Amino acid sequence: MNFRSLTRGDGLVIGSAALLLIASFLPFYSYPSGYSVSGGVSHSSQNLWHSATFPILPSVTLAAIVAAAAVLFARSGQLAGRQVLGLTLDQWAIALSLFVGWTAVWSTLFNNQDNIDKKVGAWLTLIFGVVIAAAAVLNSRLPALKAPLAGAPRPQQPYGVGGPQPYGATPPQAGYGYPGGAQSVDPAYAGAPAPQPPYGGSPAAGVHAQPTTAAPSPSADFTAFWFAVPVPRPLFAEDGSGGQIAELAPGTWYLAVDQRGQALIAQTQDGRRGVLQDSSGIQRG
Repeated sequence: MNFRSLTRGDGLVIGSAALLLIASFLPFYSYPSGYSVSGGVSHSSQNLWHSATFPILPSVTLAAIVAAAAVLFARSGQLAGRQVLGLTLDQWAIALSLFVGWTAVWSTLFNNQDNIDKKVGAWLTLIFGVVIAAAAVLNSRLPALKAPLAGAPRPQQPYGVGGPQPYGATPPQAGYGYPGGAQSVDPAYAGAPAPQPPYGGSPAAGVHAQPTTAAPSPSADFTAFWFAVPVPRPLFAEDGSGGQIAELAPGTWYLAVDQRGQALIAQTQDGRRGVLQDSSGIQRG
């Protein structure tokens, strides 16, 4: 997967899950187990991997690991937008993280028993359980958490754009992803007329003309342009169903072919078209 697609909020969810796993090996609580030779009371401690603490381990630690895995798979190109039992992977990550937070709070603050002392593992479980729940909920809402984890790379510029190339460097091949290069894009969206045979000419002998399907025309006052997104942005279906069909990644050029209010109709490298609802901060090519 492309780790540059992870946001700071994703990193916080994954990091909290890792710290919850570490906390599960630390003493969760201690209890008096008898008397020592000196006459004092001796204590024994248990961590979350002891059967006496069940079901805190699967409800907190293991659920947090599954939530972190859901975040990672949601950012992978192959599984982006996929649904499991009617929910997307992002929605599963939020639901599991909230469950982890609630269980961590309940097991630490409200599960009180006589002669039981909570230890460092319990308090770390409480802290990181609350953190993972808050990070999952605010991940797509708080601008500070929506920023890329590794920093968004600058989109590659085509040869001859943005300054001379180093001596001896091989210019990149023109193609999809380079503004101004040769593109396999429907001419209706590139602003160029479809090729026509010469005046009075006809298709070459032995070659039969193939019928063509006219593509929807963009708005009359809209000019197609290349753009790049600053952070990963979802691309939704044009039919208004609300389903996500792709995710636009930083560092790649995409073609805006039309506009609907504040939203853009964008085309991906493989020719898929969808609605980019959040066009704030994009870089025009």
